[in-house]
Parts: sequence; structure tokens; C-alpha cells
Amino acid sequence: MATVLLCRHGETTWNRERRVQGWAPTPLTGRGRDQARALAAHVAAEYDVDRVFASDLERAAETARFLGRAVGADPELDRAWRERDFGRFQGLSYADLFEGHPEYALGRTGYAAAEAVPEGGESLLAMRERVLDAWNAAIAGLADATIAVVTHGGPLYAVTGAVKGLDVVTATLEQEQGNCALNEFRVTDGESELVAENETGFQPEPTVQPNH
Repeated sequence: MATVLLCRHGETTWNRERRVQGWAPTPLTGRGRDQARALAAHVAAEYDVDRVFASDLERAAETARFLGRAVGADPELDRAWRERDFGRFQGLSYADLFEGHPEYALGRTGYAAAEAVPEGGESLLAMRERVLDAWNAAIAGLADATIAVVTHGGPLYAVTGAVKGLDVVTATLEQEQGNCALNEFRVTDGESELVAENETGFQPEPTVQPNH
């Protein structure tokens, strides 16, 4: 049996401001760095991690560096674990995006919103396919090892949703992932079981919810 830990990055200023980050190189806030340290200490105390992977976007890579130092493994950065690319909408508030452009609002237009492609970006379905390919590659042939991946809200919804058998709309609208939340999967012969979801109890204070 293998163990996979999927983690969200720490808080950024754009999380606080509820802005669409996409592929923006947003760094962690002071609070975000505290969250990353708490995640790193918890993982180092509870798990014997063999390898650490992360999205190469700054907020995830910075979080992964704290984790890597704590467990003695240099983070391996992989752009496949990036958040959804929102193209020209990057930097907008979520209110401005979904109210001004309802074709991207899952709660209003459902599956059609998952298919919609912002100019210069990618659809939610394309992000999901990219991330699930990375997930399947990570667990292929994995045996008796523990790996950790630091990524973003969207990819976390994609993986946890797929493991739970949720459609893309439900997975995105009805799940939550706090900053530096921890999700634990057990993998046996390629089959995954989610045994802990959105754990943040080790954090020094309540975490911001889900701005991806």
C-alpha cells in the first residue's frame, strides 16, 4: 500500500482579495508562510515522505520548499499540477468574473461553464484532464512509498472528485479546500481511497476557504 498526500498552497494576497489567480506568480503572505510551516511540521511528524512534488507556480513552489526542508526531500516541480489558466480574466475578482461573464459560472450554466474556454486560457475540463493525467502518472506502479504533492484548489477538486465519483460540476461546487489543507489517499494496486479530506486542524488559526 502506498500513501499520497495532496496539499493546497498557503494563503496569498489574492486569496484574501478573492481574485482569480490562474497562473499568476503570486507569493505567500506572512500568514501563508505560517500555514506552510505548520503543514510541513505536521507532515514530517506523521508521515515518512519519500518524495515531494509541486506545481511550479510560485505559491505552490514556495509552500513545497517548506515541506521539502521538513522531510528532507527537494521538491520536484511539475507544471501539470498548475491551477486552471484563466487567461485574460486573471486578476479579476470572482464576483466580476462570474457576474460579468456568466458563461463561466458553474452554478448558473452548469456543464457548459466547464466547457467554456477563456481567451488565452483553458477550460475547466481541460484542466481536469491535465491534472488527472498527472495523478494517474504519480500513482502508476507506486508501492510501499509515501509521496506528497503541493498544488491548488482546482486540481484538488479534480482529484478528490474523481476518486469519489463526482461529476466535474459537483466536484467544483460542493467541495472545499482550505489553504494548506491536507488530503490523504491510500493506493493499492492502482486503486485509490480517500481517507482524510481537507484537514486543517494542525493550522495555527482558521484557514481561508476555497479561492483556488
